Amino acid sequence: MESYAGIKYQNLPTVVLAGRPNVGKSTLFNRLLRKRRAITDPTPGVTRDPVEADCYIDGKPLRLIDTGGFKLVDCDNIDKLVVEKTLAKIKNADLVVLILEAGEITSEDEELIKLLRPYHSKLIAVVNKTEGGRLQADSWNVLSFGFDKILMISAEHGDNVGELEQEIIKRLDFSKVKETNEGQSSIIRIALLGKPNTGKSTLSNRLTSTSASIVSEIPGTTRDTVEGSFKWKSQEFVILDTAGIRRKSKVTENIEYYSVNRAIKTINEADIVILIIDAIEGFSEQDKKIAALAHDKGKGIIMALNKWDEMPKDKYTFKDVSERIQFLFGQMEYAPIIPISAKDGTGIDKLISTIVKMYNQLNLFITTAQLNKALEKWLLEYPPPSGPQTRFKIKYAVQKSANPVQFIFFASRTRAVSEAYISYLRNKIRKELGFSLIPVLVDIKSSPGKEKKGK
Repeated sequence: MESYAGIKYQNLPTVVLAGRPNVGKSTLFNRLLRKRRAITDPTPGVTRDPVEADCYIDGKPLRLIDTGGFKLVDCDNIDKLVVEKTLAKIKNADLVVLILEAGEITSEDEELIKLLRPYHSKLIAVVNKTEGGRLQADSWNVLSFGFDKILMISAEHGDNVGELEQEIIKRLDFSKVKETNEGQSSIIRIALLGKPNTGKSTLSNRLTSTSASIVSEIPGTTRDTVEGSFKWKSQEFVILDTAGIRRKSKVTENIEYYSVNRAIKTINEADIVILIIDAIEGFSEQDKKIAALAHDKGKGIIMALNKWDEMPKDKYTFKDVSERIQFLFGQMEYAPIIPISAKDGTGIDKLISTIVKMYNQLNLFITTAQLNKALEKWLLEYPPPSGPQTRFKIKYAVQKSANPVQFIFFASRTRAVSEAYISYLRNKIRKELGFSLIPVLVDIKSSPGKEKKGK
């Protein structure tokens, strides 16, 4: 089941963009989506994992997949994994757009065309980077490989992309596409964040029961955000596997700079952040920064201690690690700490059930009457200070929003309300109103009567 702009569809046809490295697949992907989704860079091999998104062409919904570049010469283990992933997507696709670069056909192009021969009936051959007629005369040689038709385009400048879109629509069958009647569904969006090589892609593949993300011992394998989905006890989830976030001083490549920015942007798109910590190596300052960013945005946060299967099997290890995390992460004592093994599946059921509980808390809304009845009790239990400089009154409170959960307290003298008193109110909200697992944002504003006096 797929969605686009809040509408959900079933049975979307899939279109895969394929080609050797640096022919412009990601640029065309972004052009067809009409937004920057895939990372583009002059360096060959930027895209490794397939990147998927729903796309509208002439009002028709489809699933568009950008794949890693086919590197068939001088390839390493990662290149072989990329080819394997791409071939799997091609096999299951309804249509494949084969992208070649303007100019002479290379030996690698020839190998790729041979490799794709079994899929000839669902191929569209495209020659990219032909802006202004550039190298078109040489590019017609592609026809000698048995294609009935080729399209000359420029993904960067948009030349003839409209013609390609029409060809895509003409070649696809939309008869099985159905719009569901469910409306806006409660799909839980999860972001996997953490340092490189902590097991994010292994966990993503475990949860989705796929191998959508490339898993390798080489840190930094994932560059784009890879999106997948799964269902657990009728609840639907979308999982966002992100590039590992390194310290800023380590971010030297343009590609990694965009990967880190994309990972941070993913926090905004998620309901819940799973911060994956390597249980063997421990956590870092960078882990604290990721958690703090998610906390400030009011996102649910789970600390997943991965590779727990390799830790000592005694009753003290988890207690010691948990206490250290709670000490280092300070104000995030609400965040659950769950030991898991993404490799063998240990702790995964507890992780998912915690995600569901957390999501329910994120979307909980307290009525104003219930909140202010609780506030009366809290003010009696711990009255505001009464000194001439510290005195203030809290008149009433409202819940401003859910997901993120934010409360506003209206006070007579906002500057007098100390951080300690705000923490007291926040803790009361968590413990007594059902928000024990999530961050609660609290804002203090001048009560309306006080604002009028001030004028």
